Amino acid sequence: MSAVLGLAAAKRSRIRLGILAMLFSATAINYADRATIAIAGPAMAKDLGFDAVTMGYVFSAFAWSYVLAQLPGGWLLDRYGVKWVYAAAIFLWSAFTLMQGAVGFFSGFAAVAVLFSLRLAVGLAEAPVFPANARITAAWFPSDERGMASAFFNSAQYFATVLFAPLMGWIVHAFGWQHVFTVMGALGIAFALLWTQVVHGPREHPGLGPAERDDLERGGALMDMEGRRAETATRAGRTLRQLLSERMLLGIYVGQYCINTLTYFFLTWFPVYLVKERGLSILQAGFAATLPALCGFLGGILGGVISDQLLRRGYSLTAARKIPIVSGMLLSMAIIGCNVVQADALVVGLMALAFFGKGIGALGWAVVSDTSPRESGGLSGGLFNTFGNLAGITTPIVIGYIVHETGSFSGALVFVGLNALVAGLCYLVVVGEIRRVELRP
Repeated sequence: MSAVLGLAAAKRSRIRLGILAMLFSATAINYADRATIAIAGPAMAKDLGFDAVTMGYVFSAFAWSYVLAQLPGGWLLDRYGVKWVYAAAIFLWSAFTLMQGAVGFFSGFAAVAVLFSLRLAVGLAEAPVFPANARITAAWFPSDERGMASAFFNSAQYFATVLFAPLMGWIVHAFGWQHVFTVMGALGIAFALLWTQVVHGPREHPGLGPAERDDLERGGALMDMEGRRAETATRAGRTLRQLLSERMLLGIYVGQYCINTLTYFFLTWFPVYLVKERGLSILQAGFAATLPALCGFLGGILGGVISDQLLRRGYSLTAARKIPIVSGMLLSMAIIGCNVVQADALVVGLMALAFFGKGIGALGWAVVSDTSPRESGGLSGGLFNTFGNLAGITTPIVIGYIVHETGSFSGALVFVGLNALVAGLCYLVVVGEIRRVELRP
């Protein structure tokens, strides 16, 4: 009997791991396509004559549309279903990434306008992805596995750098910056087709039997990826007002904004920092970025493991989520130490420590899965991501002006480190008890 139960558990684990692998892969491609502009940036700026302020605005273009499209993207998920909206998003952002390879045919203001427009289009297309990830995780994973699952797909942002930054740096070095966009765009289009064949909800998955579905539901999995479509359009306004009236959620939202300041520094200015401030070549910068990214990936996995283990050992959901988040944010402040060391190896080491801490603390999407109303996971995730990705607008521009005015990245690193401190304080002081929001009639 125990052998039969073991085989059943293994089968369930394989199915969940397969879904998680698809989320991880989609998120890795998602972040790699965001980061193409950072890797191609130094060579592109030199070819097209962009200064630091211009690059700051180009870096921020993605986030302008990404933020504005979060709530519509969440509504689309609730209204039309996660699977197909997600597939369309992957295809479209990959196509727009591919098109950026043609920017070299333009010059001056035309080049800036075309590149800015295409980055806006990528942001629009990517908007539904993380709310969809949270909804799929809530549907497929019991409560005491959700922290690990959310941390795993979220840590793909670091794995994307580990895997793709050296590849993209080599492509720039060997073939030119234009081909970074064409290669990554083609990869994403192929993955969109795979997604449509592999991903299903727990209630529709052909490999999941009734007993396995019952196990998931007893463990707290929501089971439905799609939400309640018929109610979505009429309830959207009321839902948003209630979500914005919750102090717990507002603390989570502001905390995510501050956490994402670290993310967007890494995605935009970090390679430029290594080239301009530390004198590395773009090829060296691509490889140097892998250690902090790998540490961020390992920290992300560890944060999820710690959180779920705390939950299994009897800690409250609030403590199990807050302990890794606050500890990780304090560790992330090590980034400020880069201002007082000279050796490149020490700089990369401190960056690695900072992003290890950021990975440990990056449990925001687990918290979204824990707190979102059952009937409106897409809209709730979209609102969370709207606040979080405002940092994608402000961070590149603020850092661009700091570097332009001071001629140094020292102030920029202090700015990033202080945001980590504020994120930890939000969870300590503002958030309070972490619980699922129940929508009022």
